[in-house]
Amino acid sequence: MELDLLDVHFDLKATKPKEIEEALEDPFAVRLLPDNDRDDGEARFYALGRTVSDRYLFLCFWSDGKKIRIIAARDMTDGEEKFYNRKYASFK
Repeated sequence: MELDLLDVHFDLKATKPKEIEEALEDPFAVRLLPDNDRDDGEARFYALGRTVSDRYLFLCFWSDGKKIRIIAARDMTDGEEKFYNRKYASFK
């Protein structure tokens, strides 16, 4: 899939596109169901993933099956990181 990073509302210097790709491709990433209760009708997906350099990222994105548009990317909170690690431990 193609990663769309046009008009993002976060700093691409702080979170590099390569890190976003790595977090999305993390085989142990936690992907949450989309929220369909939005007024604009657009479904947003959420993912918790880890990069190769061991950075934990929270991602909010939209996808049409061909393209992924990143809406938000940030470091996980402590609670999100604990949730990710619990899920990761269940796969070991």
